[in-house]
Amino acid sequence: MKCPECGQWNRASMPHCTRCGAKLNIDAASRLAWKDTLRDEGQSTAYIRVDEFGTEERTPDSRDTLAREMQELKTRKREGEARKQKMLENAPESRGVTVEEEAGEKNGEIRMRRVSAAGLAAAQEAEIRHRVRYMDDTGTFIEPRSYDPVHENPMEPHRYDYAPSLGKKPPSRARTRKRMMIALLALILAAALGTGGYYTWRYFQEGGGEDSFLRNMLAPVLGRPAGTYTASASVTATMMDDLAAHTILIPGEEGTQIYIRELHASYMVTDGFATVQVADHTWYDNYEGTLEETMDVTLTPFLKTSAGRQTPLEPIQYTIFIPLSPITLDSPDSLRTEVATTMSTIQITVRPGSRVTVNGVDCSDTVSSETGVMSYNATVQPIGDNVFEIRVRSQYCRDNAIHVTLYRAPQEIPLDLAVGTYGTTYERVMKVSATTLPGAYVEVSSPYTDLDITNLDSTGKFTFNAVFDHIGNNTISITASYPGRKPSEVQHTVYYVPPASEYTVKAWPLSAEGYSELLSNMAVRSSYGQVYVVTGVVQYAVSEKPQMVVINTSEDGRSQPVLVQNYSRTVWEVGQYYRLYADAYSTYNSMPWLNARYTYTK
Repeated sequence: MKCPECGQWNRASMPHCTRCGAKLNIDAASRLAWKDTLRDEGQSTAYIRVDEFGTEERTPDSRDTLAREMQELKTRKREGEARKQKMLENAPESRGVTVEEEAGEKNGEIRMRRVSAAGLAAAQEAEIRHRVRYMDDTGTFIEPRSYDPVHENPMEPHRYDYAPSLGKKPPSRARTRKRMMIALLALILAAALGTGGYYTWRYFQEGGGEDSFLRNMLAPVLGRPAGTYTASASVTATMMDDLAAHTILIPGEEGTQIYIRELHASYMVTDGFATVQVADHTWYDNYEGTLEETMDVTLTPFLKTSAGRQTPLEPIQYTIFIPLSPITLDSPDSLRTEVATTMSTIQITVRPGSRVTVNGVDCSDTVSSETGVMSYNATVQPIGDNVFEIRVRSQYCRDNAIHVTLYRAPQEIPLDLAVGTYGTTYERVMKVSATTLPGAYVEVSSPYTDLDITNLDSTGKFTFNAVFDHIGNNTISITASYPGRKPSEVQHTVYYVPPASEYTVKAWPLSAEGYSELLSNMAVRSSYGQVYVVTGVVQYAVSEKPQMVVINTSEDGRSQPVLVQNYSRTVWEVGQYYRLYADAYSTYNSMPWLNARYTYTK
């Protein structure tokens, strides 16, 4: 800035010329006003942090914040100086009116009088010192003080003498600062005592356990990882879509979100808890190894703030139980069975969609998608035990396995029934084909007709008609012998039941007289396979496999109990009414024992 008096160039911030002391025309504050136009109101710099889940967190640059605060401080300082100057100009003395106080001579009376502008000059001449109102750095008026208008500057309040008319010495700055420090210390002490009392109350309210609020707050001191202090979650076993599950309640502040890392999902805290429901199979659906009966699982929760920041909470651990895959052996009747044919059928029932392997070979494509029934044609060698491992893995279950052993006696003379020989039939006569060593001698010891050995010497093949003399299981027995070798014997069981049109018409009713006659002549009736009709309600079950129940056959349903074994395709239920057609077999606990072949509902 060029001085208008001497022409000296001065800095723009200087209020007076450095050479002649003349006042510069342009106000210093207005010279710097252009700098405010360069101020950037927006956030110029920010750090962007992205965690492993893609969550962004923006943090402003602390240097920008500091620069903005310094600029605001300078602006407030200039405005405060201007305001103080304006208030000094508007003081009562500048308007020619002042108020004085006089100490009364009687009874300490204080009298007030107003001095007009005309008498102000005489008053100033009479008193060398008079009182002014003092304003501090912030523009606030404080206690009145007097000054010497000749020797002192009213803008320097620290040089003022105390007004003799007040009768009270104002406190010094040191004393004021000391009082403020004492008050601040007292406030801090009261806050500390209140906080300590609150946390102590919470500690005793929660029993002081490991999961108490106070212990969680002191987690770093107790050796816990930083940021894991939270109340413990509760875990309860529940059901979800008819499958085993667990429900976890995680306490939290209302409206916040809890993020679960393993589930890749967030849950809102409602009524003080975030509710998380997890199906047990979630943990092992894609597990390919061998599963144990139980599995220990861990959930890792995070407290998610509105800014996207995640704070780790205490991990949640619990144990789940993994069920076995269901499997039922339908045929043969037991896990170990003696067979006489090269091919034998193994039938099982599993859950539809299960993965089934037999001796390591995947047979899942043969499982019925509707019933879950699978039939496997097993090749049985004459080596004794032929073991077949059937392993099943159903959805939401662990592996289950059964071992079916088909025994076929070792043979020195090969003797086999033809592949596809029936195990059940409705016909009383069935044609049987077999093969043995060419030139061997064969003998059929069970009922038969029409033995054909035409090709026996050349190919070893022969045929005959098996005759079944009773309803139920009939055994076909064949023996082959050859000089110098141990004879071979084959026994094959065929289940024979006539069709319903032939079987039911032979049935006798179980009246009171018929019931007594059956008990008296059970041996005779069973030898002929006499058929009876049994009607009534199932009273109770005796056995599940094979299914055996007791039915009262009297008209009132209270007497004439009969034990009935189920050979039909219908599964009976206790309390249900049935009409059964069964043939006599034996006695059981003084009751007739019948084998039911056909079942009809009411």
